[in-house]
Amino acid sequence: MKNIRYFKQIVFGASLFICLVITESCKKSFLDVPLQNKQPATLFFQNASDAGKAVNAMYANLREWTNIAFAPIAIESIGSDDAEKGSSPNDASFFNNFDNFTATAGEGQILDFWRGQYQTINLANEVLDNVPGINMDGNLKARYVAEAKFIRAYAYFRLVRAFGDVPLRLTVPKNASEYNIPRSPKATVYTAIETDLNDAASVLPQSYAATDIGRATKGAALALHAKVAMYQKKWTDVLSLTNQVIGLGYSLFPNYEQLFRTNNKNNAESIFEIQCMLVPGNGDASNSQYSQVQGVRGVTGGGWGFNVPTQDLVNEFEANDPRLKGTVIFRGTTTPEGDAIPAVGDNPMYNMKSYVPFSEYVSGFNEGCQQDKIVLRYADVLLMNAEAANELGQPTQALASLELVRARARQGNANILPKVTTTDQAALRTAIYHERRVELAMEFDRYFDVIRQGRGATVFGSKGWKANKNEVWPIPQNEIDLSAGLLTQNPGY
Repeated sequence: MKNIRYFKQIVFGASLFICLVITESCKKSFLDVPLQNKQPATLFFQNASDAGKAVNAMYANLREWTNIAFAPIAIESIGSDDAEKGSSPNDASFFNNFDNFTATAGEGQILDFWRGQYQTINLANEVLDNVPGINMDGNLKARYVAEAKFIRAYAYFRLVRAFGDVPLRLTVPKNASEYNIPRSPKATVYTAIETDLNDAASVLPQSYAATDIGRATKGAALALHAKVAMYQKKWTDVLSLTNQVIGLGYSLFPNYEQLFRTNNKNNAESIFEIQCMLVPGNGDASNSQYSQVQGVRGVTGGGWGFNVPTQDLVNEFEANDPRLKGTVIFRGTTTPEGDAIPAVGDNPMYNMKSYVPFSEYVSGFNEGCQQDKIVLRYADVLLMNAEAANELGQPTQALASLELVRARARQGNANILPKVTTTDQAALRTAIYHERRVELAMEFDRYFDVIRQGRGATVFGSKGWKANKNEVWPIPQNEIDLSAGLLTQNPGY
């Protein structure tokens, strides 16, 4: 069967976003609109305008259902001790299979996550294969290529920490024989990720004018590289990369709860966030469901109530830590924005970080469609810096970076969250692990954080997590079948 590729175009605010479609369109996304002015890919990539549309397509795809909604919740959140299914007991019960580690290779969310990342990679590869040959401004061309390398690195990082060895595709297949490729060792994938991020950081600007805010920056490439290095325990690299980010002028947003609100998008703490918005008159173009699937259940302007915090997470917060109210919406309380949460409902608590005030709901649109998803922020960089410094035997720097995060959390109240003063490496490591948990809770980091720290059996064992199996999720059985067995399954599945 011949695959015909078309670009699907829709207006998003002041920008034009496109999606490259190969046999199936972008699923459950704001890109699901009738095709207009269909243009075969063979006639595309002719000029700078085409290049810009292709680059914007990558960013648009990050909001797509498989990249931001159910599949990431299943793969990156529910398995942790921070979150559980939520919603009503019988709604989307498959999430329980991720919570108790009984998910099999046939689970649809695993396939969705896999396909979502490779769709992103395909869009990046289209840019990388075609934009260099366009006659256009050289500086802009170089920046577009760097943006594509950052996006591709981000998608591969999500894949490699979820599945381990994965197929490494760095170009668009040119013929049928190139579609079916085996898994590459995760070390090889990590090397490719780091190469992309080095290339991107050398070209990307520190910041953009207002019309381009939200694109990948030098700081984003360095920060993501630091996280990639952290997962490989390359502590010298982590320290160097985070020190570079620290020197770029980011700062912690003064009010922890407010840094996640829609009126504070892309603030001084944000390093990279997935851009989402409500486009008046165009519900299809406002289809991010990140906030909707996690919103308060049973209220107008809320949502479906999935991925809710656990009591175990609540118990982790120190007494009077303001971040608790910036992380958890409790049933029967009133939010800082004045929304009364019903005292009776399916769940005792909800994710505050995905919350959009009910007053911002517009009938006919997904609840919270204007809520961005923060991927990288400065507090994470400081905590990576602290962890790397501690692992390298530099407790003074570790304590300094850790204290910056805790000082912001205090919000001027010297009677809470005392300074960490220990210089014992093991004790300081424990303190940093605690700080990562409470600072980054419900941001889709905790699950893989615990695994890369080597604590999976200790922390998740009571939920059914097993060593030498659950460090990764199973390879989708559908993909193994399509490969005629060339793709192999992870051990234990």
